[in-house]
Amino acid sequence: MMAGQPIIILKEGTERESGKSARQNNIAAAIAIADAVRSTLGPKGMDKMLVDSLGEVVVTNDGATILKELEVEHPAAKMLVEVAKTQDNEVGDGTTTAVILAGELLKRAGELADKNVHPTVITLGYKIAEDKAFKLLDEFAISVKPDDVQMLKNVAATAISGKNVGGGNEYLSELAVKSVRMVAEKVDDSYRVDTDNIKIEKKHGGSVSESEIISGFVIDKERVHPRMPSVVKEARIALITQALEIKKTEVSSSIQIKDPSQIQKFLDQEDETLKEMADQITSAGANVVICEKGISDSVQHYLARAGIYAVQRAKKSDMEKLARATGGKLIANTRDLGKSDLGYAKEVEQRKISTEEMTFITGCKNPKSVTVLLRGGTEHVVEELEAAFTDAMRVVAVAVEDGKVVAGGGSVETYISMHLRDFSSSVGGREQLAVDAFAVALEYIPRTLAENAGLDPVDLLLELKSRHSKGKGVCYDGISVEDGKIKDMLKLKVIEPVRVKRQAISSAAEVANMILRIDDVIASRKGGAGPAGAPPGAGGMGGMGGMPPGMM
Repeated sequence: MMAGQPIIILKEGTERESGKSARQNNIAAAIAIADAVRSTLGPKGMDKMLVDSLGEVVVTNDGATILKELEVEHPAAKMLVEVAKTQDNEVGDGTTTAVILAGELLKRAGELADKNVHPTVITLGYKIAEDKAFKLLDEFAISVKPDDVQMLKNVAATAISGKNVGGGNEYLSELAVKSVRMVAEKVDDSYRVDTDNIKIEKKHGGSVSESEIISGFVIDKERVHPRMPSVVKEARIALITQALEIKKTEVSSSIQIKDPSQIQKFLDQEDETLKEMADQITSAGANVVICEKGISDSVQHYLARAGIYAVQRAKKSDMEKLARATGGKLIANTRDLGKSDLGYAKEVEQRKISTEEMTFITGCKNPKSVTVLLRGGTEHVVEELEAAFTDAMRVVAVAVEDGKVVAGGGSVETYISMHLRDFSSSVGGREQLAVDAFAVALEYIPRTLAENAGLDPVDLLLELKSRHSKGKGVCYDGISVEDGKIKDMLKLKVIEPVRVKRQAISSAAEVANMILRIDDVIASRKGGAGPAGAPPGAGGMGGMGGMPPGMM
């Protein structure tokens, strides 16, 4: 106020929340998101049924899928959803762990803030704890090699556990390990695995045991002409990105024909052009054509007469993967096609899977790309199978790349938590309280595993901590949710990649620190200002309980 006149800084209708209430509001929203997925953690976790506005139903216990389907509006809650997306994109598993840990870190930070510990001190303490946790994680890690198939199967089986895969855990684990090892490439002394080279095709109407790996490629397309052969042995494959048809002109044009014979000449010329395309493919020695665009009826006829198998309108991504799998080159013009540009496969065959025809390209000499065909009883089962297999494939890939794994079942979190408690006494100032809070938050993972299995979390956690405190060196004891006892997780074959845990701790700590540092929330009215003289809440505010728009 200056001379009794108000100074307007923010747009009319903007709402602002500052200080303690803003922080509490953000923490409460983040905890609500963590609570939404908490019951899905672990092999005994429960499922969620998600129904969208169109009535489509998704039944899953995958944290990333659940949070992706939820229409979250609160800005702080959206930040936790981003944590799940990042975790899923980077390592493919551990999304629920990351979100739960972030929510618990914020809960403990809120308790410290209520005791007048400044948020800056808390974030500093969390950063110290995070760095120490990474060092402890490296101490706890076990080396694994790409040829250690059994260990990699254990990694895959741990990721799949708890998913609705109809008892096909072991078979899916085997498929995941086999597919990753087929596309893994050695670079210097390490391995690189591009999971994009593993294509997943899914068809309902069969059982999980009918799923298979095709050493080559599967295209969800059939041959374009019924007179073409349904099987081609010793396939020489032409990968063409141009349209095998007459292109329409980009500008409007018209042709004036004064003599009926000119019509026939026009048609003959068009047919000659199309025949030339087919002849160029035939003369190159190709007996299979995969075209990214359309193939005209005339070209189909000429190719069929030459005994060539052809597929049209293949996806661009499929064309690129086919080039890697068969060793062929993508050709933009049939005039440039030569024998050296052709890819090779032992067999190209059209097979009927469920009710649809598909093209199988198998027997590639050195496939850089493979296809996994997943089968399941219903569409929902197949969708869940795909999510489970993707998780297993991704974790096996990061385990092969990093060459390090850790024991699961809450053992790694307990190990880090107990050592952080000992370490906190060496941290000076109030940051020690934040390091302790970080350790307590980590204990929430084994506690949740026990709760979701219907076990007593207090007794199990006390026994687990007792085992870790007595053991000399690294202790791999964790919670066995099958019989409710504390057992060695290595012997139970509960194994996870070290990168999953590292990414979960890193993402959770970063988002917790970011939310803690927010002390002011300024929310603009949605849809702009309302009409002059309109009461608060008009003009698209949709206020709920005094909350700023977009905050629910």
